[in-house]
Amino acid sequence: MNNIEEVLIALRRVIRATDLHSKHLAKTTGLTAPQILLLQTIRDKDGATIGGLANQISLSQATVTSILDRLEKKELVYRERSTEDKRKVHAFLTDLGTETLKEAPLPLQDQFTREFGDLQKWEQTMIISSLQRIAQMMDAQHIDAAPVLDVGVLDRQTATFEKSDAYLEMPKEK
Repeated sequence: MNNIEEVLIALRRVIRATDLHSKHLAKTTGLTAPQILLLQTIRDKDGATIGGLANQISLSQATVTSILDRLEKKELVYRERSTEDKRKVHAFLTDLGTETLKEAPLPLQDQFTREFGDLQKWEQTMIISSLQRIAQMMDAQHIDAAPVLDVGVLDRQTATFEKSDAYLEMPKEK
């Protein structure tokens, strides 16, 4: 197997692992990885504003609002307008949201974060550099992306799970 095939297989495995984990989350919780990430952030930053949540998880306010809409329909969160500043809206978990988080499997990026944190600093730097170069080689360095390992649109409904257009063709084994 040549080097390009090795790279494509490794990339395909990353994409596939992300896809499989996303399906597992959807099946076990009815939620997407971004929804779970937002629930975790609301839990950790109780009463945070929508803008604060967006900054915390590196998503636009519009995307966070869309995700919150879906979570509110599932009665996992509620929003309250600030009494001091009517322009600000704060998000809170409901009891059902708290219970759902306790039972939910960890998002894939949590496992990755632990494993990555155990690496030496030089290894971390090499991985970052290599992945940034791969993104550039795929002309993807300008694509807006949040630190969420998930496929499809971040604010999608779970029932309409969309597959990413970014699948790589895996070379046929020789």
